[in-house]
Amino acid sequence: MKVRIVNKSQNSIPLYSTKQSAGMDVRADLTEPLILKPFERKLIPTGLFIQLPDGYEAQIRPRSGLAINKGVTVLNSPGTIDADYRGEIKIILINLSQEDFIINPGERIAQMIISAYKQVEWDEVELLDESERGEGGFGHTGKH
Repeated sequence: MKVRIVNKSQNSIPLYSTKQSAGMDVRADLTEPLILKPFERKLIPTGLFIQLPDGYEAQIRPRSGLAINKGVTVLNSPGTIDADYRGEIKIILINLSQEDFIINPGERIAQMIISAYKQVEWDEVELLDESERGEGGFGHTGKH
């Protein structure tokens, strides 16, 4: 599938790291390093603009290496970019560590996954069909 992209940054467009990667690395479009203090959140520009086909979204997710090694993650994970959005992709990062985190220009800050979706049409009813699970939730599947 081809997706139209405008790249106004100095970085490469998002690319898959391996043949079977689901996500593409997204880089910070900065002119100088930016400090993300402990428990601080900032909106980081990417310089990327995309046009997705109908029925697709782009999901912005954390990079596992940043999360485990630095305590930095995407705050609204996964963030959704709708097919009709034409603005710049920006990433909400938060530093959950006790130390400052420096975001350098061109640094890989998140990953993007393109995913198909279907919109639903609600069928409003008074009762739902019974199921084996019932109302059990939050880890309560009855399996041990």
